[in-house]
Amino acid sequence: MDIYLVGGAVRDALLGLPVKDRDWVVVGATPEDMIQHGFRQVGADFPVFLHPQSNEEYALARTERKRGHGYHGFAVHSAPDVTLEDDLRRRDLTINAMARAEDGTVVDPFNGQQDLEKRLLRHVSPAFAEDPLRILRVARFAARFAPMGFCIADETRALMCAMVDAGEVEHLVPERVWQEVQRALQEASPTVFFNVLQDCGALAVLMPALAQVMELEPAPLALRALQSASELSNSLAVRFAALAGSLDEASVEGLCDRLKVPNDCRALATHLAASVDDLLGEARHDPGLLLAILDRCDAWRRPERFGELLVAARAVALARHVDFNPLPIQDILRAAKAVDPRTLMDEGYQGKALGQAIRRRRYLIISDSLGLDNPPGVEP
Repeated sequence: MDIYLVGGAVRDALLGLPVKDRDWVVVGATPEDMIQHGFRQVGADFPVFLHPQSNEEYALARTERKRGHGYHGFAVHSAPDVTLEDDLRRRDLTINAMARAEDGTVVDPFNGQQDLEKRLLRHVSPAFAEDPLRILRVARFAARFAPMGFCIADETRALMCAMVDAGEVEHLVPERVWQEVQRALQEASPTVFFNVLQDCGALAVLMPALAQVMELEPAPLALRALQSASELSNSLAVRFAALAGSLDEASVEGLCDRLKVPNDCRALATHLAASVDDLLGEARHDPGLLLAILDRCDAWRRPERFGELLVAARAVALARHVDFNPLPIQDILRAAKAVDPRTLMDEGYQGKALGQAIRRRRYLIISDSLGLDNPPGVEP
């Protein structure tokens, strides 16, 4: 049997980038051969094995034939007579369809090296259209390699549009969509991902509320906020919240439901949607409003999450060209959080009266920190 390094490891090495994960393809072997050599089988849908020492994945060369809609609608064939070129032909982009033999020779049947030089993301074959998830993968690679000057080939872009028109994207399951979205949010140029999906029509299918607000202006607020967030923080939750910051609360909830967004990202995005206008406006002059925001966001028990909320709010402020410095609010939170219930209990406060006393002390600290002699609103 012959073993080849394939996919992203070969691509990144040729680009001079660090190789993080290595995938291998084995040609001319059966599952029994692999097990006999000490590999452990882990693949359920197709034969994938873990190396006995490195634990890296080794997959038997395979072909795929479409038999239904969506990501799982494929029949997989793996046998010793499946060639390396057969295996590479089923891959998405030419730059991902290269292999390196054990002697270092690069096997490149679909001119991936040429497309690397041209900085092109080009599909390998018409079979690209059989898997709608590849639209999101191409958009993600566009986001990753945009700083290096990569763009999508015209014919690939046209094929992606045709796939959307054919309704293939409607069969994607939320979990797979979110998996690509979260990866894209952490790429070098995450805004490119959403621009690509908008251009080919996939965003309107997958995230209609976001697509609608992106249509309203040439440089959408959502993408400007995401760009700012990507420069301020590596946090997935912060970047997602900033992206959703141009939506109202109901739309954010709908987006999170549609994508089955995990709780940490969902909580930050919904808190930002509910609070960002006040944080950038009246809350900086109204201690009662700021106290209500701190209560609603549970900043007392989750100060780290509130810190991320302020970073996301800062990203939205930059997108709106609004002056907003979150540091004074962080200082206010630390000061108000220092109110000690035990001291108040020693003063005789109990039960409901204790809770009211804590809020009153926090309100006074916030008022003093804001420098307000006659603060607006009603003291709690």
